[in-house]
Amino acid sequence: MADHAPSAMLNAPPYDPHPGTSAAGEERLHGGRGGPVAWLVLALALPFVLPAAVVVGHLFVPPSPLWDHLIETVLWDYLANTAILALLVGLGVLAIGTGTAWLVTLCRFPGRGLFEWTLVLPLAVPAYVMAYAYTGFLNFSGPVQTTLRQLFGWGPRDYWFPEIHSVWGAAAMLALVLYPYVYLLARTAFLKQSVCALEVSRTLGCSAWASFWRVALPMARPALVGGTTLALMETLADFGTVQYFGVKTFTTGIYRAWFSFGDRIASAQLATALLGFVALLLILERLSRGERRFHDTSSRYRQLPAYRLGGWRGAGAFLACLLPLLLGFLLPTAILLKMAIEAGDQTFGSHYFELVANSVTLAGLAAVLAVLVAVALGYGSRLRPGLATRLASRIAGLGYAVPGTVIAVGVLLPFTWFDRSLDAWARETLGVSTGLVLTGGVLALVFAYLVRFLAVALNNVEAGLSKIRPSMDDAARSLGRGPLGTLREVHAPLLLGSLLTAALTVFVDVMKELPATLLMRPFNFDTLAVQANNYASDERLSQAATPSLTIVAVGLLPVILLSRAIARSRPGHATRPD
Repeated sequence: MADHAPSAMLNAPPYDPHPGTSAAGEERLHGGRGGPVAWLVLALALPFVLPAAVVVGHLFVPPSPLWDHLIETVLWDYLANTAILALLVGLGVLAIGTGTAWLVTLCRFPGRGLFEWTLVLPLAVPAYVMAYAYTGFLNFSGPVQTTLRQLFGWGPRDYWFPEIHSVWGAAAMLALVLYPYVYLLARTAFLKQSVCALEVSRTLGCSAWASFWRVALPMARPALVGGTTLALMETLADFGTVQYFGVKTFTTGIYRAWFSFGDRIASAQLATALLGFVALLLILERLSRGERRFHDTSSRYRQLPAYRLGGWRGAGAFLACLLPLLLGFLLPTAILLKMAIEAGDQTFGSHYFELVANSVTLAGLAAVLAVLVAVALGYGSRLRPGLATRLASRIAGLGYAVPGTVIAVGVLLPFTWFDRSLDAWARETLGVSTGLVLTGGVLALVFAYLVRFLAVALNNVEAGLSKIRPSMDDAARSLGRGPLGTLREVHAPLLLGSLLTAALTVFVDVMKELPATLLMRPFNFDTLAVQANNYASDERLSQAATPSLTIVAVGLLPVILLSRAIARSRPGHATRPD
């Protein structure tokens, strides 16, 4: 979450390498558009489109016999469940995220200051971890149903209880951990709205509720649509939750086709269908904008109005903010902590620390490489703005819209072909075996992480670069510094905050990533996410609590820092009392 995306979108205005500089001025500063730098930047970005291109290319491959079997048996289940899941999660995150964002931004009620930053904490909890926690809590032998039977004297067949292992249960888990995408973007949009428009609506007779519906909500529409789109892309990419709940979706179908049936063509064709879902989602998001534009007409920003809620209204606002936090973070964390203390992972020792080391190594390596590539792409775009560099940024950002299972298939197919071809050539020519050069280690897996999360780092870097005026480049050049010297001595210190944010966000995302890791990890190389999934698949939920809690703990700090940064994002920010 997966959580990476809010910081990327919040900090990334439309990239203008030289604000306030004309096209002629840019050419004077940089010697014209295009050139070797622009083409190098484009060449650096092109490999990141490889997985999607490989997957889409299988549209032209004759279908395997398994494909006909899938059409006859489960393909329509994949289609229906994926669509229902996306619809339910979309409605859930939009309602929770928008409502809570409005309450903590423009209303005053007891606990508002605490909810302002704690409402983002569910972003640190992977959806599959939430599923493990609630299964132990709500199943037949769990404390909820056991308490109900004891209180009312019910037998096993005397009552009905909702089945959590269903598409509805999966949608609830995903909505509870993904609503912060909408909350973060909606809160930022509300914070940056002009007071003037809200005041005019009040003078025209609108109540606070009417101002919300008729003024604030329409102006925040791009943020709401963007946050919901991010949540839906994460929903389509989810594997751990739907697999554990036994919900047949495209992601579980891709995994089964690859591992259970060993049919890579069918797996790639299912991945193409899932990619079509993502493309449809992005097209609908673009069409929803139409030709409309959303601008504030005032450059004056004053303290936002505070609608004080007392009595039952204040209690209702408190409860509306408490429930998502309670159900999305406090309760599942408490459940996992209890299970971990009572009967946690008994291998807590050398093996467990090996899992931690594997997870941290992969996440750290991916974070460092993502930042380095993002700096190269972003700085290249600043040096040579033009069509080639804009295209490079778009290509590099495509991966975030592609589910992890699709990326895994798109990386494994060409990398496996290369390994086999190289090994066959070496055996025939040199009489030795090269083994699996790319897929035998973590190289292919780290590349998949880069494809998936490079957009997060790139958006943060571009946002940081956009705040550095070109006059600073001119000053460095006049002192004899070349492009690399300017980057090292001028831009790097100024970009430190953006670089750390990008690295930390990618690190947390990789720690939580499950589908690509399951498909591509080397033999006998497990991570915390894989270990949690393995335990949960064997119904050893108490053991799964230990690695799950570790993943949550790692994600807490960046999520809290992100929330604090958003609170200070309003122009003319000043601390406001509750």
